[in-house]
Amino acid sequence: MAALEVATTERADEPAERRTAERGPVPRHVAIIMDGNRRWARERGVPEAQGHAAGVDAIRPIVERARHHGVAALSVFAFSRENWQRASSEVETLFSLLEAAIGDYTPDLVRQGVRVKLLGRLDEVSGSTRTSIEEALRRTESGTSMTLNVAFNYSGRTELVDAARRLVEDGVPAEQIDEAAIAERLYTSDFPELDLLIRTGGEQRVSNFLLWQSAYAELYFWDGYWPDFDPEAFDSALAEYARRSRRFGR
Repeated sequence: MAALEVATTERADEPAERRTAERGPVPRHVAIIMDGNRRWARERGVPEAQGHAAGVDAIRPIVERARHHGVAALSVFAFSRENWQRASSEVETLFSLLEAAIGDYTPDLVRQGVRVKLLGRLDEVSGSTRTSIEEALRRTESGTSMTLNVAFNYSGRTELVDAARRLVEDGVPAEQIDEAAIAERLYTSDFPELDLLIRTGGEQRVSNFLLWQSAYAELYFWDGYWPDFDPEAFDSALAEYARRSRRFGR
């Protein structure tokens, strides 16, 4: 309730990032479903590939703003396992854009101390994309300012299947399987609990993203398309988070 009372006294001329960082709680772990690239392109009469390129470009300023606010972990949904069902030309475009972005942005991430982690089945990705991802993971592994989790070839249900398989591989007896045992075997086992899940594009669903982790996360839906989601929009999401009262069932 205190956060709500503080938020209602904000001055209109004060930057949103300062209001959020100084006057309310900042989420430790933020996740984003980056939706709307294709619709963004269609409405502008440009190729869908241009929409995906604009979506990739939109990631960098959000990473920098999240780090500025002191967010510990930022998870972005880059490519789902369901996306393999799209046209092969679109999948190839997405892979090419990802490779280019990794090569271009990794030096900045190293300089900023941002560690890159992958959420998903990297072993199912072959070729230069896998090599690029592995190189980014290696070069940024010592980063301590923030963790950028790239969900690539990811599925929330597949993550739970993989956790169950690890329980079997580890020989955990049935009576010892509890929430903690499962959480320790998720892709996000060494990250803070998910506090805020943002989805752009006007849809209001989680689309198989971080199903376990979002159990008590605050949900924030933004009507605009992902390429238009700028740092000011991110600030607004954090300001809304700061206004909410989280009770966790209590």
